[in-house]
Amino acid sequence: MFHRFKKYGAVIAIGSFFLFYFFFMKDNPKDEANLTPNSFPEASNQTEEKNEQSKSLEKIIVDIKGNVVKPGIYEMAHDARVHEAIDLAGGFNEKAEQTAINLAQKIQDEMVIYVPAQGEVEQSQVNLSDSDSNQSKIRINSATADEIESLNGIGPSKAQAIIDYREENGLFQSVEDLLEVPGIGEKTLENLKEDIQVP
Repeated sequence: MFHRFKKYGAVIAIGSFFLFYFFFMKDNPKDEANLTPNSFPEASNQTEEKNEQSKSLEKIIVDIKGNVVKPGIYEMAHDARVHEAIDLAGGFNEKAEQTAINLAQKIQDEMVIYVPAQGEVEQSQVNLSDSDSNQSKIRINSATADEIESLNGIGPSKAQAIIDYREENGLFQSVEDLLEVPGIGEKTLENLKEDIQVP
């Protein structure tokens, strides 16, 4: 009987070991811990590449001309202001007509910032246009509220609506995009489209 008990005891011990091993491995969090994002280098590399692409999209190019210390083409942050561009170009020189420049204006990609000399005809805008016919037009993507209000049929509320739409949805790509702005209809657009420039 003692040998029989010893035989069954060994069987029970072995069975208990396997049961313990099975449940221990089932609940062991090591396997789950190994399935972290760090275990997938390809996914991490893709994330890093997307971040780099996003950073590159935040840079824009501006052309600074006229009466600054170092005229030239500069790379800047997408949310920079004109005063930062002037500082980057070394500041105004002694001939600059500083009052002709809106230093608080936001810059945009491919923008030309021209600083006139004292005695030159004051310009209502910072940007230079490609042709004389466009020099008096309002650049709707960079115009201030006061400049937009100077347009035919545009009051303070519509001017603010244009600016709000521009900031929330990005720059206008065509004149017709203004129809998406609340309060701007076909008739209003017809009255002002000859006086604005997009982009």
